[in-house]
Amino acid sequence: MSRLKFGIFMAPFHPLAGQDPVSAYQRDLEVIQHLDRLGFEEAWIGEHHSAGTEIIPDPMIFIAHCAPQTRYIKLGTGVLSLPYHNPLWVADRAIFLDNLTRGRFMLGLGPGALPGDAQMIGIEIEEQRTALEEDTDVLMHLLRNDEPLTVETPRYRLRNAKTQYSPYTDFEIGVAAIASPTGPRIAGKHGVGLLSIGATAQGGFDVLAQHWDVMEERAKEFNVTADRSQWRLVGPMHVAETKEQAIEDVKYGLDDWAHYTQKILAVPHFRAAGETFEERVAWVNETGLGVIGTPEDAIRQIERLDAQSNGGFGSYLIMHNEWARPDAMKRSYELIANYVKPHFQGTAKRLKQAEQIAIGEWDALGDRVEKAVQAATDRHFAGKPSS
Repeated sequence: MSRLKFGIFMAPFHPLAGQDPVSAYQRDLEVIQHLDRLGFEEAWIGEHHSAGTEIIPDPMIFIAHCAPQTRYIKLGTGVLSLPYHNPLWVADRAIFLDNLTRGRFMLGLGPGALPGDAQMIGIEIEEQRTALEEDTDVLMHLLRNDEPLTVETPRYRLRNAKTQYSPYTDFEIGVAAIASPTGPRIAGKHGVGLLSIGATAQGGFDVLAQHWDVMEERAKEFNVTADRSQWRLVGPMHVAETKEQAIEDVKYGLDDWAHYTQKILAVPHFRAAGETFEERVAWVNETGLGVIGTPEDAIRQIERLDAQSNGGFGSYLIMHNEWARPDAMKRSYELIANYVKPHFQGTAKRLKQAEQIAIGEWDALGDRVEKAVQAATDRHFAGKPSS
């Protein structure tokens, strides 16, 4: 595996509904600031408009809010529901954010996850994925070509449309892949990244390598390159010093999150299993969905995904949630930064080598230091007259 990047995928989940949104947004910002200080490479923020729990309606505004309050971490829409928007304005806003953040912006696209969102604006659920394919074609033309575009769909009409802005960088674009091959089809056609949001769910894990096969087939068809370094896998993790402590930590919020997916979120492929806390912990750990355990468990999970991907991927994104209290959640990210990231990025390799060299030379060098100190002391007193 090449150097793996780490980040989060922040919906954000704030179950149960009824929390103060100002406080919730502040917690989300503080998590991203914490990750920025820890050296995580990226954070992706979602778009949702219904069901009362995933409460950021515009990830672009939130990114603009976070950018000046962070220094290094890249910020992406995770994801922007493209069929809900006019592609011309998406192109303009994406380029604008790329300029405002001086290259720290990433654009993630999807069909829209919550069926209630689509229903409120009159988009048929059955049409969302087809709409995403069509709209991505339009958006990519607007981002990559100087020629004006005229196009008409049931959702918008463009006449000689062309963005007047130039990007600051060739910012990364990713397409969500959850349960259908739509994401890999689009990403492969346009040579952009893939966000495998359901990568660790049983269905997603089983088709992980197939997702990339679809990507490569489509890329070959359209004469573009499918780049594994732009493939991001998403899954939940909460770690502590011991597995027992991690399980104790998630007593705070795992049940509320599971209730949201089971009784409120009408998305069958994203639904927790189990009725008791113990059953839900087992569902996370034993099905391979995620990790409630130690940094060593997290390392094994990523290695398992690497093997299943049949060739590797570029980033692992932790599905951010509030299973644990803020202090325990931040400690989990610290442990991942200190022990999991270095394992896959090789940043601690030379430090460990230096430690082993020092251990091997400890006796010999210590003996020489002791003799050198004694010799200097002897010289000092040898030059003094006796009293």
